[in-house]
Amino acid sequence: MRSVFRGLPAVLALLLAACGVPRLITPYRMDIQQGNYISQEMVSQLRRGMTREQVRFVLGTPLLADIFHADRWDYVFYRDVLGGVREERKIAVVFEDGKLARIDGDVVPAAAPEAAATPERKP
Repeated sequence: MRSVFRGLPAVLALLLAACGVPRLITPYRMDIQQGNYISQEMVSQLRRGMTREQVRFVLGTPLLADIFHADRWDYVFYRDVLGGVREERKIAVVFEDGKLARIDGDVVPAAAPEAAATPERKP
């Protein structure tokens, strides 16, 4: 019986210390990524008139391909990083007659280099 009372203060001290100690050890939380990662460089490679196969080669297989809107591919990307920050991108690629017509979404292609190099002429 005396041995039980000897261990009781040690157990109580550990319990009280555990309640007041800030979290020193936290569980591992990995970054969660869902969808297709689309960078600005990838979108900059797209040109009007590209075929579906060429767009699929540059961007990958679309996350959403709706059977009711066969001429529209949607690429969605989410990434939850440690600290509660969510990075999210959405891009829609629209085709007309099997060729790339336009790109809508968060990441848009940069201006074409030949258009930026040509100076404007005043009439």
